[in-house]
Amino acid sequence: MRTSISSRPLGLIIALLSAFVYKAAAERIIESNSLNPCQEDSKFTATLFNVAFTPDNGSLAFNVVGVSSISGYVNAEIDVIAYGYTAIQQQFDPCDDSFDLQGMCPMNTGQIKNKFNIPVSKDATSQIPGIAYNIPDLDGVVRIYIKDTKTNVSVACVEAELSNGKTVDQKGVGWATAIIAGLALVASAVTNGLGHSNTAAHVAANALSLFGYFQAQALVGMTSVSLPPVVMAWTQNFQWTMGIIRVEFLQDICTWYQRSTGGTPSTLLSNLQVASVEVQKRSLDFVNKAYLHGYNELVKRVGSDAGAANSQSSAGKTVVVHGIERVGFRAGIEGTNIFLTGVIFFMVFVVFTIAGVALFKAFCEGAVRAGWFKGDKFEEFRNGWKIVLKGILFRLVLIGFPQMSVLCFWEFTRKDSAALIVLAIFFFFSMTATLGWAAFKVYRIAQRSVSMHKNPAYILYSDPTALNKWGFLYVQFRATAYYFILPVLLYILVKSMFVAFGQGAGVAQAVGLLIIEAIFLIGVSILRPWMDKKTNAFNIAIAAINFLNTIFLLIFTDVFSQPVSYSQCIFRDEDQVLLLV
Repeated sequence: MRTSISSRPLGLIIALLSAFVYKAAAERIIESNSLNPCQEDSKFTATLFNVAFTPDNGSLAFNVVGVSSISGYVNAEIDVIAYGYTAIQQQFDPCDDSFDLQGMCPMNTGQIKNKFNIPVSKDATSQIPGIAYNIPDLDGVVRIYIKDTKTNVSVACVEAELSNGKTVDQKGVGWATAIIAGLALVASAVTNGLGHSNTAAHVAANALSLFGYFQAQALVGMTSVSLPPVVMAWTQNFQWTMGIIRVEFLQDICTWYQRSTGGTPSTLLSNLQVASVEVQKRSLDFVNKAYLHGYNELVKRVGSDAGAANSQSSAGKTVVVHGIERVGFRAGIEGTNIFLTGVIFFMVFVVFTIAGVALFKAFCEGAVRAGWFKGDKFEEFRNGWKIVLKGILFRLVLIGFPQMSVLCFWEFTRKDSAALIVLAIFFFFSMTATLGWAAFKVYRIAQRSVSMHKNPAYILYSDPTALNKWGFLYVQFRATAYYFILPVLLYILVKSMFVAFGQGAGVAQAVGLLIIEAIFLIGVSILRPWMDKKTNAFNIAIAAINFLNTIFLLIFTDVFSQPVSYSQCIFRDEDQVLLLV
Protein backbone atom coordinates (compact mmCIF):
# COMPACT_ATOMS: atom_id res chain seq x y z
CA MET A 1 0.00 0.00 0.00
CA ARG A 2 1.20 3.51 -0.79
CA THR A 3 -0.09 6.55 0.98
CA SER A 4 0.72 10.24 1.10
CA ILE A 5 2.25 11.23 4.37
CA SER A 6 1.34 14.92 4.30
CA SER A 7 -1.03 14.43 7.21
CA ARG A 8 0.80 11.64 8.97
CA PRO A 9 3.09 12.50 11.91
CA LEU A 10 5.50 9.63 11.22
CA GLY A 11 5.87 10.58 7.60
CA LEU A 12 6.48 14.19 8.51
CA ILE A 13 9.13 13.17 11.05
CA ILE A 14 10.94 11.04 8.49
CA ALA A 15 10.80 13.79 5.90
CA LEU A 16 11.99 16.47 8.30
CA LEU A 17 14.79 14.45 9.78
CA SER A 18 15.93 12.88 6.59
CA ALA A 19 17.65 16.19 6.06
CA PHE A 20 20.56 14.85 8.06
CA VAL A 21 21.54 11.92 5.79
CA TYR A 22 24.54 11.14 3.55
CA LYS A 23 24.72 12.37 -0.07
CA ALA A 24 27.24 11.57 -2.77
CA ALA A 25 25.61 12.87 -5.97
CA ALA A 26 24.93 16.31 -7.40
CA GLU A 27 21.14 15.84 -7.10
CA ARG A 28 19.69 16.83 -3.74
CA ILE A 29 19.26 13.56 -1.96
CA ILE A 30 19.36 12.56 1.67
CA GLU A 31 20.17 9.00 2.54
CA SER A 32 21.51 6.62 5.12
CA ASN A 33 23.19 3.29 4.39
CA SER A 34 23.42 1.73 7.81
CA LEU A 35 21.03 0.71 10.53
CA ASN A 36 22.83 0.14 13.81
CA PRO A 37 21.76 -1.58 17.03
CA CYS A 38 21.77 0.78 19.99
CA GLN A 39 21.16 -1.60 22.88
CA GLU A 40 23.14 -4.67 23.85
CA ASP A 41 20.22 -7.10 23.84
CA SER A 42 18.63 -5.81 20.66
CA LYS A 43 16.53 -8.50 19.01
CA PHE A 44 16.68 -6.99 15.55
CA THR A 45 19.74 -6.48 13.35
CA ALA A 46 19.90 -5.21 9.79
CA THR A 47 22.15 -6.73 7.15
CA LEU A 48 21.03 -4.14 4.63
CA PHE A 49 19.48 -0.75 5.20
CA ASN A 50 19.05 2.02 2.66
CA VAL A 51 16.76 4.99 2.97
CA ALA A 52 16.82 7.87 0.52
CA PHE A 53 14.79 11.04 0.49
CA THR A 54 14.79 13.06 -2.74
CA PRO A 55 12.98 16.36 -2.18
CA ASP A 56 12.98 17.24 -5.87
CA ASN A 57 10.65 14.37 -6.75
CA GLY A 58 9.02 13.99 -3.32
CA SER A 59 10.04 10.36 -2.82
CA LEU A 60 11.09 8.50 0.31
CA ALA A 61 12.52 5.07 -0.56
CA PHE A 62 13.29 2.24 1.88
CA ASN A 63 15.18 -1.00 1.37
CA VAL A 64 15.58 -3.04 4.57
CA VAL A 65 16.79 -6.59 5.07
CA GLY A 66 17.16 -7.78 8.63
CA VAL A 67 16.88 -10.63 11.07
CA SER A 68 14.36 -10.51 13.89
CA SER A 69 13.98 -12.65 16.99
CA ILE A 70 10.86 -10.77 18.04
CA SER A 71 7.49 -12.43 17.98
CA GLY A 72 4.18 -10.65 18.59
CA TYR A 73 2.68 -7.22 18.35
CA VAL A 74 4.89 -4.21 18.93
CA ASN A 75 4.80 -0.45 19.07
CA ALA A 76 7.59 1.82 17.94
CA GLU A 77 9.06 5.06 19.18
CA ILE A 78 11.11 7.34 16.95
CA ASP A 79 13.59 9.80 18.45
CA VAL A 80 15.34 12.33 16.30
CA ILE A 81 18.60 13.63 17.81
CA ALA A 82 20.65 16.43 16.31
CA TYR A 83 23.86 17.61 17.99
CA GLY A 84 22.87 15.90 21.23
CA TYR A 85 19.42 17.50 21.34
CA THR A 86 16.32 15.32 21.07
CA ALA A 87 14.35 17.37 18.60
CA ILE A 88 11.40 15.03 17.99
CA GLN A 89 9.97 12.06 19.84
CA GLN A 90 7.06 10.24 18.21
CA GLN A 91 5.11 7.01 18.86
CA PHE A 92 3.53 4.98 16.08
CA ASP A 93 1.75 1.66 15.57
CA PRO A 94 3.08 -0.58 12.77
CA CYS A 95 -0.40 -2.05 12.41
CA ASP A 96 -1.79 1.30 11.31
CA ASP A 97 -3.29 0.82 7.85
CA SER A 98 -1.48 3.95 6.70
CA PHE A 99 1.83 2.07 6.67
CA ASP A 100 2.63 -0.91 4.53
CA LEU A 101 5.18 -2.43 6.91
CA GLN A 102 5.35 -6.09 5.98
CA GLY A 103 6.50 -8.42 8.72
CA MET A 104 5.91 -5.95 11.55
CA CYS A 105 2.21 -6.51 12.27
CA PRO A 106 2.71 -8.82 14.00
CA MET A 107 6.46 -9.34 14.00
CA ASN A 108 7.74 -12.88 13.49
CA THR A 109 11.13 -14.41 14.05
CA GLY A 110 13.28 -14.83 10.99
CA GLN A 111 14.34 -12.66 8.11
CA ILE A 112 12.47 -9.48 7.28
CA LYS A 113 12.59 -7.88 3.85
CA ASN A 114 10.95 -4.56 3.16
CA LYS A 115 11.37 -2.49 0.01
CA PHE A 116 8.89 0.30 -0.49
CA ASN A 117 8.45 3.94 -1.50
CA ILE A 118 6.38 6.60 0.21
CA PRO A 119 5.39 9.80 -1.57
CA VAL A 120 6.16 12.93 0.41
CA SER A 121 3.95 15.95 -0.03
CA LYS A 122 5.33 19.34 -0.95
CA ASP A 123 4.05 20.70 2.33
CA ALA A 124 6.20 18.24 4.28
CA THR A 125 9.21 18.82 2.03
CA SER A 126 8.93 22.59 2.38
CA GLN A 127 9.33 22.28 6.16
CA ILE A 128 12.90 20.97 5.77
CA PRO A 129 15.36 23.88 6.13
CA GLY A 130 17.35 24.34 2.95
CA ILE A 131 20.54 24.76 4.98
CA ALA A 132 20.23 21.14 6.10
CA TYR A 133 21.41 20.05 2.65
CA ASN A 134 24.64 22.06 2.85
CA ILE A 135 26.02 22.10 6.40
CA PRO A 136 29.10 19.83 6.44
CA ASP A 137 29.57 16.90 8.81
CA LEU A 138 26.22 17.07 10.53
CA ASP A 139 25.75 14.99 13.66
CA GLY A 140 22.24 13.62 13.37
CA VAL A 141 20.59 10.34 14.36
CA VAL A 142 17.17 8.80 13.92
CA ARG A 143 16.69 6.19 16.64
CA ILE A 144 13.84 3.68 16.70
CA TYR A 145 12.81 1.70 19.79
CA ILE A 146 10.65 -1.37 19.22
CA LYS A 147 8.58 -2.09 22.34
CA ASP A 148 6.45 -5.03 23.35
CA THR A 149 2.79 -3.90 23.47
CA LYS A 150 2.13 -5.88 26.65
CA THR A 151 5.08 -4.82 28.79
CA ASN A 152 6.08 -1.58 26.99
CA VAL A 153 9.70 -2.76 27.38
CA SER A 154 12.14 -2.08 24.56
CA VAL A 155 13.04 -5.34 22.85
CA ALA A 156 15.09 -3.76 20.08
CA CYS A 157 16.76 -0.48 19.32
CA VAL A 158 18.12 0.56 15.95
CA GLU A 159 19.35 3.87 14.66
CA ALA A 160 20.48 5.48 11.43
CA GLU A 161 23.36 7.92 11.25
CA LEU A 162 22.30 10.89 9.18
CA SER A 163 24.37 13.28 7.11
CA ASN A 164 23.99 15.31 3.97
CA GLY A 165 27.30 14.11 2.51
CA LYS A 166 28.98 17.49 2.80
CA THR A 167 32.28 17.38 4.67
CA VAL A 168 35.27 19.58 5.40
CA ASP A 169 37.55 16.57 4.90
CA GLN A 170 38.65 17.42 1.37
CA LYS A 171 41.72 16.25 -0.50
CA GLY A 172 42.00 19.72 -1.96
CA VAL A 173 42.60 21.18 1.50
CA GLY A 174 45.38 18.69 2.17
CA TRP A 175 47.02 19.39 -1.18
CA ALA A 176 46.70 23.14 -0.72
CA THR A 177 48.31 23.11 2.73
CA ALA A 178 51.07 20.83 1.50
CA ILE A 179 51.81 23.08 -1.49
CA ILE A 180 51.83 26.21 0.69
CA ALA A 181 54.25 24.68 3.20
CA GLY A 182 56.45 23.20 0.48
CA LEU A 183 56.65 26.37 -1.58
CA ALA A 184 57.52 28.38 1.52
CA LEU A 185 60.42 26.07 2.34
CA VAL A 186 61.67 26.06 -1.27
CA ALA A 187 61.36 29.84 -1.47
CA SER A 188 63.46 30.27 1.66
CA ALA A 189 66.18 28.00 0.22
CA VAL A 190 66.25 29.80 -3.15
CA THR A 191 66.23 33.23 -1.50
CA ASN A 192 69.14 32.22 0.69
CA GLY A 193 71.04 30.95 -2.35
CA LEU A 194 70.58 34.30 -4.05
CA GLY A 195 72.27 35.99 -1.12
CA HIS A 196 69.24 37.41 0.68
CA SER A 197 69.93 35.59 3.94
CA ASN A 198 67.83 37.85 6.16
CA THR A 199 64.73 37.47 3.99
CA ALA A 200 65.36 33.73 3.72
CA ALA A 201 65.55 33.45 7.51
CA HIS A 202 62.18 35.17 7.92
CA VAL A 203 60.53 33.02 5.25
CA ALA A 204 62.02 29.83 6.71
CA ALA A 205 60.97 30.74 10.26
CA ASN A 206 57.37 31.39 9.24
CA ALA A 207 57.30 28.27 7.03
CA LEU A 208 58.47 26.07 9.91
CA SER A 209 55.95 27.66 12.25
CA LEU A 210 53.15 27.10 9.75
CA PHE A 211 54.15 23.48 9.24
CA GLY A 212 54.25 23.05 13.02
CA TYR A 213 50.73 24.44 13.24
CA PHE A 214 49.54 21.92 10.65
CA GLN A 215 51.12 19.14 12.70
CA ALA A 216 49.42 20.45 15.85
CA GLN A 217 46.05 20.19 14.08
CA ALA A 218 46.87 16.62 13.07
CA LEU A 219 47.78 15.75 16.67
CA VAL A 220 44.35 16.94 17.82
CA GLY A 221 42.80 14.32 15.54
CA MET A 222 45.16 11.67 16.88
CA THR A 223 44.04 12.08 20.48
CA SER A 224 41.77 9.51 22.05
CA VAL A 225 39.18 12.15 22.93
CA SER A 226 35.70 11.70 21.48
CA LEU A 227 35.60 14.37 18.79
CA PRO A 228 32.59 15.80 16.94
CA PRO A 229 32.38 14.70 13.28
CA VAL A 230 33.38 18.09 11.88
CA VAL A 231 36.49 18.24 14.07
CA MET A 232 37.53 14.74 13.01
CA ALA A 233 36.99 15.67 9.38
CA TRP A 234 38.89 18.97 9.68
CA THR A 235 41.92 17.49 11.43
CA GLN A 236 42.02 14.69 8.86
CA ASN A 237 43.05 17.31 6.30
CA PHE A 238 46.39 17.69 8.09
CA GLN A 239 47.29 14.05 8.65
CA TRP A 240 49.63 14.19 5.64
CA THR A 241 52.03 16.08 7.91
CA MET A 242 52.25 12.89 10.00
CA GLY A 243 52.78 10.64 6.98
CA ILE A 244 49.25 9.22 7.14
CA ILE A 245 48.72 9.01 3.39
CA ARG A 246 47.13 6.05 1.67
CA VAL A 247 48.88 4.64 -1.39
CA GLU A 248 47.58 1.24 -2.43
CA PHE A 249 50.84 -0.50 -3.31
CA LEU A 250 52.52 0.85 -0.14
CA GLN A 251 49.83 -0.80 1.95
CA ASP A 252 50.60 -4.10 0.25
CA ILE A 253 54.32 -3.59 1.02
CA CYS A 254 53.60 -2.74 4.66
CA THR A 255 51.39 -5.80 5.10
CA TRP A 256 53.96 -8.06 3.45
CA TYR A 257 56.79 -6.63 5.58
CA GLN A 258 54.93 -7.08 8.81
CA ARG A 259 53.89 -10.63 7.98
CA SER A 260 57.40 -11.58 6.86
CA THR A 261 58.89 -10.26 10.11
CA GLY A 262 56.65 -12.28 12.38
CA GLY A 263 53.77 -9.85 12.82
CA THR A 264 50.05 -10.39 12.35
CA PRO A 265 48.58 -7.76 10.01
CA SER A 266 45.19 -6.30 10.80
CA THR A 267 42.41 -7.19 8.34
CA LEU A 268 39.81 -4.75 9.56
CA LEU A 269 39.36 -2.88 6.27
CA SER A 270 39.12 -6.09 4.26
CA ASN A 271 36.38 -7.44 6.56
CA LEU A 272 33.98 -4.50 6.56
CA GLN A 273 31.30 -6.66 5.01
CA VAL A 274 31.02 -8.66 8.22
CA ALA A 275 32.81 -6.67 10.90
CA SER A 276 31.12 -4.26 13.28
CA VAL A 277 33.26 -1.14 13.54
CA GLU A 278 32.85 1.73 15.97
CA VAL A 279 34.63 4.97 15.16
CA GLN A 280 34.95 7.06 18.27
CA LYS A 281 33.22 10.40 18.05
CA ARG A 282 31.40 12.85 20.28
CA SER A 283 28.85 10.67 22.11
CA LEU A 284 25.18 11.50 22.00
CA ASP A 285 24.44 9.52 25.13
CA PHE A 286 25.99 6.05 24.94
CA VAL A 287 27.94 3.59 22.81
CA ASN A 288 26.35 2.65 19.51
CA LYS A 289 27.55 -0.08 17.21
CA ALA A 290 27.80 0.59 13.51
CA TYR A 291 27.69 -2.27 11.07
CA LEU A 292 29.56 -1.28 7.94
CA HIS A 293 28.60 -2.82 4.62
CA GLY A 294 31.08 -1.16 2.30
CA TYR A 295 34.61 0.16 2.16
CA ASN A 296 33.64 3.83 2.12
CA GLU A 297 31.07 3.62 4.92
CA LEU A 298 32.22 5.31 8.07
CA VAL A 299 30.00 5.19 11.12
CA LYS A 300 31.02 7.10 14.16
CA ARG A 301 30.25 6.11 17.74
CA VAL A 302 32.06 6.46 21.01
CA GLY A 303 33.97 3.44 22.27
CA SER A 304 36.64 2.40 24.68
CA ASP A 305 39.11 -0.09 23.24
CA ALA A 306 40.61 -0.74 19.83
CA GLY A 307 42.72 -3.73 20.71
CA ALA A 308 40.60 -6.09 18.66
CA ALA A 309 41.86 -4.39 15.53
CA ASN A 310 45.04 -6.41 15.86
CA SER A 311 43.26 -9.69 15.48
CA GLN A 312 43.99 -11.74 12.43
CA SER A 313 40.39 -11.60 11.37
CA SER A 314 37.91 -9.03 12.53
CA ALA A 315 34.95 -10.92 11.14
CA GLY A 316 32.08 -11.25 13.54
CA LYS A 317 33.65 -8.92 16.10
CA THR A 318 32.97 -5.43 17.28
CA VAL A 319 36.07 -3.28 16.88
CA VAL A 320 36.41 0.18 18.36
CA VAL A 321 38.87 2.52 16.67
CA HIS A 322 39.97 5.71 18.38
CA GLY A 323 42.84 8.14 18.32
CA ILE A 324 45.60 7.17 15.91
CA GLU A 325 43.72 4.08 14.72
CA ARG A 326 40.68 6.25 14.02
CA VAL A 327 42.83 8.51 11.85
CA GLY A 328 44.25 5.52 9.99
CA PHE A 329 40.80 3.99 9.49
CA ARG A 330 39.43 7.21 8.03
CA ALA A 331 42.45 7.33 5.69
CA GLY A 332 41.90 3.70 4.63
CA ILE A 333 45.06 2.40 6.34
CA GLU A 334 45.11 -0.71 8.51
CA GLY A 335 46.09 -0.03 12.10
CA THR A 336 49.13 -2.27 11.84
CA ASN A 337 50.35 -0.35 8.77
CA ILE A 338 50.16 3.17 10.20
CA PHE A 339 53.66 3.28 11.70
CA LEU A 340 55.46 1.88 8.65
CA THR A 341 53.44 4.12 6.32
CA GLY A 342 54.63 7.17 8.25
CA VAL A 343 58.23 5.95 8.20
CA ILE A 344 58.15 5.31 4.45
CA PHE A 345 56.80 8.76 3.64
CA PHE A 346 59.36 10.43 5.88
CA MET A 347 62.16 8.57 4.14
CA VAL A 348 60.69 9.34 0.71
CA PHE A 349 60.63 13.03 1.69
CA VAL A 350 64.30 12.85 2.71
CA VAL A 351 65.39 11.00 -0.44
CA PHE A 352 63.55 13.37 -2.77
CA THR A 353 65.08 16.35 -0.97
CA ILE A 354 68.60 14.94 -1.38
CA ALA A 355 67.94 14.24 -5.04
CA GLY A 356 66.51 17.73 -5.51
CA VAL A 357 69.55 19.41 -3.97
CA ALA A 358 71.93 17.28 -6.02
CA LEU A 359 70.04 18.03 -9.25
CA PHE A 360 69.96 21.73 -8.45
CA LYS A 361 73.73 21.67 -7.87
CA ALA A 362 74.23 19.98 -11.25
CA PHE A 363 71.89 22.46 -12.94
CA CYS A 364 73.73 25.45 -11.44
CA GLU A 365 77.10 24.15 -12.61
CA GLY A 366 75.75 23.43 -16.07
CA ALA A 367 74.06 26.85 -16.27
CA VAL A 368 77.29 28.65 -15.33
CA ARG A 369 79.30 26.71 -17.89
CA ALA A 370 76.69 27.38 -20.56
CA GLY A 371 76.68 31.08 -19.73
CA TRP A 372 73.08 31.12 -18.49
CA PHE A 373 74.20 32.28 -15.04
CA LYS A 374 76.95 34.65 -14.03
CA GLY A 375 79.85 33.01 -12.26
CA ASP A 376 78.85 34.43 -8.88
CA LYS A 377 75.25 33.21 -9.06
CA PHE A 378 74.58 30.69 -6.27
CA GLU A 379 78.35 30.69 -5.73
CA GLU A 380 78.13 30.07 -2.00
CA PHE A 381 75.80 27.13 -2.57
CA ARG A 382 77.96 25.67 -5.37
CA ASN A 383 81.13 25.88 -3.31
CA GLY A 384 79.68 24.55 -0.08
CA TRP A 385 76.69 22.53 -1.26
CA LYS A 386 77.57 19.52 0.89
CA ILE A 387 77.47 21.63 4.04
CA VAL A 388 74.20 23.18 2.86
CA LEU A 389 72.82 19.68 2.23
CA LYS A 390 73.73 18.65 5.77
CA GLY A 391 71.92 21.69 7.10
CA ILE A 392 68.87 20.85 5.01
CA LEU A 393 68.88 17.27 6.27
CA PHE A 394 69.11 18.50 9.85
CA ARG A 395 66.11 20.72 9.15
CA LEU A 396 64.17 17.77 7.74
CA VAL A 397 64.91 15.84 10.93
CA LEU A 398 63.51 18.77 12.92
CA ILE A 399 60.40 18.95 10.74
CA GLY A 400 59.80 15.21 11.01
CA PHE A 401 60.55 14.97 14.72
CA PRO A 402 56.90 15.41 15.91
CA GLN A 403 55.70 12.85 13.35
CA MET A 404 58.31 10.22 14.12
CA SER A 405 58.16 10.76 17.89
CA VAL A 406 54.41 10.08 18.00
CA LEU A 407 54.55 7.11 15.65
CA CYS A 408 57.60 5.54 17.31
CA PHE A 409 56.18 5.95 20.82
CA TRP A 410 52.91 4.48 19.61
CA GLU A 411 54.68 1.53 18.00
CA PHE A 412 56.36 0.80 21.33
CA THR A 413 52.88 0.16 22.74
CA ARG A 414 51.63 -1.72 19.67
CA LYS A 415 54.51 -4.16 19.07
CA ASP A 416 53.24 -5.02 15.59
CA SER A 417 56.39 -7.05 14.87
CA ALA A 418 59.95 -7.33 16.13
CA ALA A 419 61.34 -5.61 13.03
CA LEU A 420 58.96 -2.68 13.39
CA ILE A 421 59.98 -2.28 17.04
CA VAL A 422 63.62 -2.16 15.92
CA LEU A 423 62.75 0.47 13.31
CA ALA A 424 60.92 2.53 15.91
CA ILE A 425 63.88 2.37 18.28
CA PHE A 426 66.32 3.28 15.52
CA PHE A 427 64.39 6.24 14.15
CA PHE A 428 63.43 7.73 17.49
CA PHE A 429 66.82 7.49 19.17
CA SER A 430 68.79 8.44 16.04
CA MET A 431 66.66 11.53 15.41
CA THR A 432 66.65 12.51 19.08
CA ALA A 433 70.42 12.07 19.29
CA THR A 434 70.92 14.03 16.07
CA LEU A 435 68.88 16.99 17.25
CA GLY A 436 70.40 16.80 20.73
CA TRP A 437 73.92 16.82 19.29
CA ALA A 438 73.07 19.72 16.99
CA ALA A 439 71.60 21.72 19.88
CA PHE A 440 74.70 21.00 21.95
CA LYS A 441 76.93 22.20 19.09
CA VAL A 442 74.96 25.43 18.84
CA TYR A 443 75.34 25.94 22.58
CA ARG A 444 79.11 25.35 22.40
CA ILE A 445 79.51 27.74 19.46
CA ALA A 446 77.47 30.41 21.25
CA GLN A 447 79.52 30.03 24.43
CA ARG A 448 82.74 30.30 22.43
CA SER A 449 81.41 33.43 20.77
CA VAL A 450 80.50 34.93 24.14
CA SER A 451 83.93 34.19 25.59
CA MET A 452 85.73 35.65 22.54
CA HIS A 453 83.44 38.48 21.45
CA LYS A 454 81.05 39.01 24.39
CA ASN A 455 78.17 38.25 22.02
CA PRO A 456 76.68 34.85 21.05
CA ALA A 457 75.61 36.17 17.64
CA TYR A 458 79.08 36.95 16.36
CA ILE A 459 80.18 33.44 15.41
CA LEU A 460 76.68 32.00 15.04
CA TYR A 461 75.82 34.43 12.25
CA SER A 462 79.21 35.38 10.81
CA ASP A 463 80.62 31.87 10.30
CA PRO A 464 79.10 30.49 7.02
CA THR A 465 79.84 26.90 8.02
CA ALA A 466 78.04 27.22 11.35
CA LEU A 467 75.16 29.12 9.78
CA ASN A 468 74.59 26.67 6.91
CA LYS A 469 75.00 23.53 9.01
CA TRP A 470 73.48 24.45 12.37
CA GLY A 471 71.50 27.58 11.55
CA PHE A 472 68.23 25.66 11.23
CA LEU A 473 68.15 25.48 15.04
CA TYR A 474 68.59 29.15 15.84
CA VAL A 475 68.08 31.51 12.89
CA GLN A 476 64.37 31.83 13.71
CA PHE A 477 65.24 33.11 17.19
CA ARG A 478 66.89 36.34 18.26
CA ALA A 479 70.60 36.02 19.00
CA THR A 480 70.23 36.03 22.80
CA ALA A 481 67.56 33.28 22.61
CA TYR A 482 69.62 30.81 20.58
CA TYR A 483 69.04 28.25 23.36
CA PHE A 484 65.25 28.23 22.86
CA ILE A 485 65.46 25.23 20.54
CA LEU A 486 65.97 23.08 23.64
CA PRO A 487 62.60 24.03 25.21
CA VAL A 488 60.97 23.56 21.79
CA LEU A 489 62.39 20.03 21.45
CA LEU A 490 61.29 19.20 24.99
CA TYR A 491 57.82 20.57 24.22
CA ILE A 492 57.55 18.35 21.13
CA LEU A 493 58.82 15.30 22.99
CA VAL A 494 56.46 15.57 25.96
CA LYS A 495 53.49 16.39 23.75
CA SER A 496 54.24 13.35 21.59
CA MET A 497 54.37 11.14 24.68
CA PHE A 498 50.90 12.21 25.79
CA VAL A 499 49.43 11.64 22.32
CA ALA A 500 51.10 8.24 21.79
CA PHE A 501 51.03 6.74 25.28
CA GLY A 502 47.64 8.21 26.20
CA GLN A 503 45.65 6.30 23.59
CA GLY A 504 42.50 5.09 25.34
CA ALA A 505 42.77 7.72 28.11
CA GLY A 506 41.18 10.79 26.60
CA VAL A 507 40.85 12.74 29.84
CA ALA A 508 44.52 12.23 30.73
CA GLN A 509 45.52 13.32 27.23
CA ALA A 510 43.37 16.42 27.32
CA VAL A 511 44.55 17.50 30.77
CA GLY A 512 48.19 16.82 29.93
CA LEU A 513 48.04 18.66 26.61
CA LEU A 514 46.24 21.57 28.26
CA ILE A 515 49.03 21.95 30.81
CA ILE A 516 51.75 21.61 28.15
CA GLU A 517 50.18 24.19 25.85
CA ALA A 518 49.52 26.57 28.75
CA ILE A 519 53.15 26.43 29.88
CA PHE A 520 54.40 26.89 26.33
CA LEU A 521 52.03 29.82 25.66
CA ILE A 522 53.04 31.57 28.88
CA GLY A 523 56.72 30.95 28.16
CA VAL A 524 56.72 32.32 24.61
CA SER A 525 54.53 35.28 25.62
CA ILE A 526 57.02 36.30 28.30
CA LEU A 527 60.30 35.49 26.54
CA ARG A 528 59.28 36.37 22.96
CA PRO A 529 62.27 34.44 21.63
CA TRP A 530 61.73 34.79 17.87
CA MET A 531 63.70 37.12 15.65
CA ASP A 532 61.36 40.11 15.42
CA LYS A 533 58.00 41.49 16.48
CA LYS A 534 56.01 40.07 13.56
CA THR A 535 57.48 36.58 13.90
CA ASN A 536 56.81 36.64 17.64
CA ALA A 537 53.22 37.69 17.05
CA PHE A 538 52.73 34.92 14.48
CA ASN A 539 54.12 32.19 16.73
CA ILE A 540 52.37 33.41 19.87
CA ALA A 541 49.09 33.40 17.93
CA ILE A 542 49.73 29.77 16.93
CA ALA A 543 50.50 28.87 20.55
CA ALA A 544 47.27 30.57 21.66
CA ILE A 545 45.22 28.62 19.09
CA ASN A 546 46.84 25.36 20.18
CA PHE A 547 45.99 26.19 23.79
CA LEU A 548 42.40 26.99 22.80
CA ASN A 549 42.15 23.63 21.03
CA THR A 550 43.18 21.79 24.20
CA ILE A 551 40.41 23.58 26.10
CA PHE A 552 37.92 22.25 23.56
CA LEU A 553 39.47 18.79 23.89
CA LEU A 554 38.95 18.89 27.64
CA ILE A 555 35.32 19.89 27.17
CA PHE A 556 34.77 17.04 24.71
CA THR A 557 35.90 14.52 27.35
CA ASP A 558 32.73 15.25 29.38
CA VAL A 559 34.91 15.88 32.42
CA PHE A 560 32.60 18.78 33.32
CA SER A 561 29.45 16.67 32.79
CA GLN A 562 28.02 19.39 30.58
CA PRO A 563 25.04 18.75 28.28
CA VAL A 564 26.07 17.28 24.95
CA SER A 565 24.20 19.98 23.06
CA TYR A 566 26.39 22.59 24.79
CA SER A 567 29.56 20.83 23.62
CA GLN A 568 28.21 20.56 20.11
CA CYS A 569 27.65 24.33 20.03
CA ILE A 570 31.23 24.82 21.22
CA PHE A 571 32.76 22.60 18.54
CA ARG A 572 30.98 24.59 15.85
CA ASP A 573 32.70 27.71 17.17
CA GLU A 574 36.02 25.84 17.21
CA ASP A 575 35.57 24.82 13.59
CA GLN A 576 35.03 28.41 12.58
CA VAL A 577 38.24 29.39 14.38
CA LEU A 578 40.20 26.66 12.64
CA LEU A 579 38.83 27.56 9.22
CA LEU A 580 39.57 31.24 9.71
CA VAL A 581 43.14 30.62 10.87
